[in-house]
Amino acid sequence: MSSSMPASSSSSRNRRSTQERVLAQTTLDAQLNAEFEESSDSFDYSKLVEAQRDTPTVLQEGRSEKVIAYLQHIQRGKMIQSFGCLLALDEKSFNVIAFSENAPEMLTTVSHAVPSVNDPPRLDIGTNVRSLFTDQGATALHKALGFADVSLLNPILVQCKTSGKPFYAIVHRATGCLVVDFEPVNPTEFPASAAGALQSYKLAAKAISKIQALPGGSIELLCNTVVKEVFELTGYDRVMAYKFHEDNHGEVFAEITKPGLEPYLGLHYPATDIPQAARFLFMKNKVRMICDVRSRSIKVIEDEALPFDISLCGSALRAAHSCHLQYMENMNSIASLVMAVVVNENEEDDEVGSEQPAQQQQKKILWGLVVCHHESPRYVPFPLRYACEFLAQVFAVHVNKEFEVQKQLREKSILRTQTILSDMLFKEASPLTIVSGAPNIMDLIKCDGAALLYGDKVWRLGNAPTESQIRDLALWLSEVHMDSTGLSTESLHDAGYPGASALGDSVCGMAVAKINSSDILFWFRSHTAQEIRWGGAKNDPSDQDDSRRMHPRLSFKAFLEVVKMKSLAWTDSEMDAIHSLQLILRGTVDGVVKPTGKASLDEQIGDLKLDGLAELQAVTSEMVRLMETATVPILAVDGNGLVNGWNQKAAELTGLRVDDAIGRHILTLVEESSVSVVQRMLYLALQGKEEKEVRFEVKTHGPKRDDGPVILVVNACASRDLHDDVVGVCFVAQDVTVHKLVMDKFTRVEGDYMAIIHNPNPLIPPIFGADEFGWCCEWNAAMTKLTGWHREEVLNKMLLGEVFDSSNASCLLKNKDAFVSLCVVINSALAGEETEKAPFGFFDRSGKYTDCLLSVNRRENEGGLITGVFCFIHIPSHELQQALQVQQA
Repeated sequence: MSSSMPASSSSSRNRRSTQERVLAQTTLDAQLNAEFEESSDSFDYSKLVEAQRDTPTVLQEGRSEKVIAYLQHIQRGKMIQSFGCLLALDEKSFNVIAFSENAPEMLTTVSHAVPSVNDPPRLDIGTNVRSLFTDQGATALHKALGFADVSLLNPILVQCKTSGKPFYAIVHRATGCLVVDFEPVNPTEFPASAAGALQSYKLAAKAISKIQALPGGSIELLCNTVVKEVFELTGYDRVMAYKFHEDNHGEVFAEITKPGLEPYLGLHYPATDIPQAARFLFMKNKVRMICDVRSRSIKVIEDEALPFDISLCGSALRAAHSCHLQYMENMNSIASLVMAVVVNENEEDDEVGSEQPAQQQQKKILWGLVVCHHESPRYVPFPLRYACEFLAQVFAVHVNKEFEVQKQLREKSILRTQTILSDMLFKEASPLTIVSGAPNIMDLIKCDGAALLYGDKVWRLGNAPTESQIRDLALWLSEVHMDSTGLSTESLHDAGYPGASALGDSVCGMAVAKINSSDILFWFRSHTAQEIRWGGAKNDPSDQDDSRRMHPRLSFKAFLEVVKMKSLAWTDSEMDAIHSLQLILRGTVDGVVKPTGKASLDEQIGDLKLDGLAELQAVTSEMVRLMETATVPILAVDGNGLVNGWNQKAAELTGLRVDDAIGRHILTLVEESSVSVVQRMLYLALQGKEEKEVRFEVKTHGPKRDDGPVILVVNACASRDLHDDVVGVCFVAQDVTVHKLVMDKFTRVEGDYMAIIHNPNPLIPPIFGADEFGWCCEWNAAMTKLTGWHREEVLNKMLLGEVFDSSNASCLLKNKDAFVSLCVVINSALAGEETEKAPFGFFDRSGKYTDCLLSVNRRENEGGLITGVFCFIHIPSHELQQALQVQQA
């Protein structure tokens, strides 16, 4: 894959490149599937995968009919696994329009334990589903029809009229109907009270707590923690974190196994091992279980009069493709459980402001999979599968955070090197300085070699081609890419360079920046296989095996063949850095940018200092004005912790006058219980590490002494001088004393809660609540004022999914990550772990975004059992937000 630059933005190039790869891989997937179906025992997977490197795109494009047939076959399969049964229902009549062959036996068999059934129902096309189940279950199924997202109620507990057997009913919408999977319930493992998605979250509580407690900064530690927790939670023999790379190939990034199993850690696999159609299905149905690869699949019988085909893509029971079953059996895996890890797509041009509705947020991509394998048949009940899905969502949120951190570190490193190289160019006005000096162009981006062709001379760095080869590359560029300003490719072979084979494996990828028609910068990368790290996986070329069998280690060998002539892909940020350096070089070589004389440089530095002083004085004046007029307490200290700022609001709350506060040490003004908290906050802030939303208590004085301490939630802002050195700390606070007292009284006195919640006193914060099953049971007047949604419009709706969600809800959240974070704090409280001041935000009825803090408290009955949660919203004042903005400017 190659591309010229800069014909379009980096993200647009990346998007086109991704689409082209997906189309090419889907074509190859279809070819492999057809070969498998037609060839049976003569199917040679390794050979076919390796053939993709030499298959012309034109030939692949000519197989559109085969691709369409393949995709239709994947989406319209009519077989299910045997661990449950399936019904498809007409949404209007609730009548059966399709059923699996095993459904009559599972759902209508008469049991001697239910002697009252005189005329047992008969299951067939046209049967009304209400006749099959007891009233409670039938009513719950019917209720699901009223939900835009019917999966919110999953699993629904139903009981057969004839046998009395309980089943989990897992409902989802398909085109023109409702599809319901029925899985038998083992009452000893999962009692009836476990019904409902909210209860499933509790099963993953320990694992989620461990993920939340990780320090951050290591994607390896995150993945290792997740596979360990899933291993303990599910009991499978092997659990792997499987990561997709930019070219769609996969890697076992983390792994844990029972003793004695061959490790797969570090193995890489061709993109065809996980077909694009399967990846698409994982985006729709994020948990996939195969109980027994050797069990017989069950046929689904449809009403012949149906004007449409029923898709089973969203069914948990959908049977696996025969090719996949063969692959699993070859690796001695009889059962599997797979969870999709879906993250934000990293496209700078598609970024949307955080204050825009969720429907306009970033697209999602499949980062990878958490894959579980077992050497014997294994069934995992739906509540535990749902808990695994939620765990995968929390994992994805943290992967997104790690991506952001890594991206910032990469960009900072590139920017630092770019700045130094630019400074070197300004001083010397020659590209030779960034080749012969330190740092040089190899430090700008990750590469194995680099070269400069300048003034008909060649300078080589690292693992670069010979001088004659570089001149030949320049000639090829001038003939084939004469109109472009540069080129990037992971494979010179695929890009059509005639001399690619002569370069060998040491030079496969190349990025080029043309300074002008004759002067060129080159960066080179070796083949991908050199980048692969093993963590226990062995790859001995002398190992003998049947090359036609589909097996992880054979897939790995096929992958190594595929990438022999390819390097790692050039990232958008790397290409942007190259392009920026290219623009500076063009200006330098053409004489546009000239070295600045010493005198004029000194003058410019002097002007900058004057401008900086003026700006600092303006900011200081604005801060003083804000402190004096703010309606929130603001206090400041110098580098020794002595108070040098104490506004009127702080004096009003504490009873300590401004003159009496100035000069005293901050630690003498806070309660003894808060000394260590403030000490730590001050220590970190003086090092430039600003803590947010820290709560501590300040002593009261004079007429306020008997009122007790003032409770503040504080943000620390480091005060800096002109040289950017930290010289003090400003504490911008919010008084939450009354708010805390209200919460304490509310959670203590159950009988008074209605009077407190609905009290019109403006000191009562916005409060909402849910029962233990997730239904919204409280919404006070302050919430109505804040959101625009009235109490009667939200009560008895699902708090998570109907009231708050990233789409199709009353109060829309920013994105899926925000929804997952809300689920975590709500369910932590249900498990007994309350949350104080968690960052939160939502769009109100009019579309206005509200940024706030959320405290979640459990609600208990007289016996101490948790019966739900109450949530308190805290809105930072306008002055607080403005002060923070000015201080951080």
